[in-house]
Amino acid sequence: MALDLSAIRGRLNKLQNTSNRTSNLWKPTPGKHQVRIVPYKFSPENPFIELFFHYNINNKTYLSPSSFGRPDPIVEFAEKLKRMGDKEDWKAAKKMEPKLRTFVPVLVRGEESEGVKFWGFGKTVYQEILGYIADPDYGDITDPTNGRDITIEYTSAEDAGTSYPVTTIRVKPNTTPLGKDDTANQNFIETQTNITDIYSELSYDELKSVLEGWLNPTADEANESVSQQTLSTPSTKAAPAPVAAPAAAVSTEEKKKMDDVASAFDDLFNG
Repeated sequence: MALDLSAIRGRLNKLQNTSNRTSNLWKPTPGKHQVRIVPYKFSPENPFIELFFHYNINNKTYLSPSSFGRPDPIVEFAEKLKRMGDKEDWKAAKKMEPKLRTFVPVLVRGEESEGVKFWGFGKTVYQEILGYIADPDYGDITDPTNGRDITIEYTSAEDAGTSYPVTTIRVKPNTTPLGKDDTANQNFIETQTNITDIYSELSYDELKSVLEGWLNPTADEANESVSQQTLSTPSTKAAPAPVAAPAAAVSTEEKKKMDDVASAFDDLFNG
């Protein structure tokens, strides 16, 4: 049987994504920064890339296929839970829904030698940037020749005294070129990475398997989780073996709820 080289390359790409993210994503640190939004090579008419993510599924983050208008089994399951009519099911479904994160390619001033990276932000910052662009006094701030830099001030949640970090932006009043000349400008655009090479999309069946494993963890997965917790906890004494919870720990109501969720999954995907 011949090797499926396409599948092997795809798997290799997924394994390499972690290092790709580290080198191609930019996150502001506390203090002030100056960046320039760069036209996106793979969508020249719009540099803003809207992606939806599922957070905390098996303690991991997954890109939702809905980002590209494709079916998402986790979204489908969340919608089914909502229709079950139970308040707790509805709350669980809302947590499972993908959340929007917007990315733009940026050149960080003072770090131009590192090339263009992607800056991700939430709804508030997104609206502010769009507001500047919609203002005729600013216009297309991404223009390589007559665009404008953005000053970003990032304050940690602790320093801001809030639950979340605070990001404020201010667009520079003067227009400036992206690079030192047209050749540099073109190079910053042509050498960009495609965002989908950083955040790869699982297939429908792969994402369904992730969902099923999250809803019905196997004994091996549970033991692995316990082992990881034991290894990560420094101690001079041997860790006691995990003791199984008594059957009475799961109430009849909880058991029924678990059965209802399992039944909903089977009805949706295996019916």
